[in-house]
Amino acid sequence: MTSRRFESALVLILMFSLLAVAGAAQNPNHEAQLKTVRGLVLDKSDNGVGAAVVFLKNVRTNQVRSYIADNQGNYRFSGLDPNADYELHAEKDGVKSPIRSVSSFDGRMDIVLNLKIDTKKS
Repeated sequence: MTSRRFESALVLILMFSLLAVAGAAQNPNHEAQLKTVRGLVLDKSDNGVGAAVVFLKNVRTNQVRSYIADNQGNYRFSGLDPNADYELHAEKDGVKSPIRSVSSFDGRMDIVLNLKIDTKKS
């Protein structure tokens, strides 16, 4: 009888393990655990700056991603590691915005940062 109890216990452990793995694999919130940074590239008058290039740098790995803002100045970076710090800025026609930071300590998963560029030429 002892081996039969052992077999039953083993079957129960395997069943619970499979259920746990299946539940983790089907977790619809897994994607929600990654950060998104989005916003607008704006000029001095708060108008959207289309075709500005936004650069996002992972401070730990120095990996840089870029995004070309749409005609209204919208940009978006998704799928970001919530445990990493980032720096971002925008550029257009040789003019840069100030660098903005996103901290790993910021618990928000959807961060909105607008970037300002002084597009007026002297």
